[in-house]
Amino acid sequence: MNIEYEDSFVKIAGILGGEDYFRVARALLNNENSTDEEIASATGLKVNLVRKALYDLFGRSLIIGIRVRDLKRGWFVYRWKAQRDNMDGFVDSHKKKSLERLKQRLSHEETHEFYSCNSPTCQNLTFEQAMEAFFKCRSCGETMNLIQNNELIESLKWKIQQLETELPNESKV
Repeated sequence: MNIEYEDSFVKIAGILGGEDYFRVARALLNNENSTDEEIASATGLKVNLVRKALYDLFGRSLIIGIRVRDLKRGWFVYRWKAQRDNMDGFVDSHKKKSLERLKQRLSHEETHEFYSCNSPTCQNLTFEQAMEAFFKCRSCGETMNLIQNNELIESLKWKIQQLETELPNESKV
């Protein structure tokens, strides 16, 4: 999937749901106010896959659906339209959530000591958990040693600073 020079709406849709969402988003931009059946025809996707993508994008406020009566059949259908004006707000909202999680993780990393047996398949433990296990790994039985998490802490601080500079001032937590 090459989305290098695409619209931000298409990029976000592709990130959220992969190739199917990417194709649905492109079809929406090419023909606004389309029904799910028209989008399915334009993309070559099954109607149920198109509807799944549309309902997900609708739930995230990235598209709107307007209910209209189909004159041929007599029943109601939805005509879908991209809300391209909401892209910046959507991205800022996700950055704000990420920033909050990163700050929580930084606080956790700074206020706890962690111990590991250095096996990638075993779980790291806090000091309290390691002490309860007598500094022996619960999985493999190896001795647990203190983990130096200074690099992780610095990385978290760097990413937090980066997000804070990207977010508008009123959006910061």
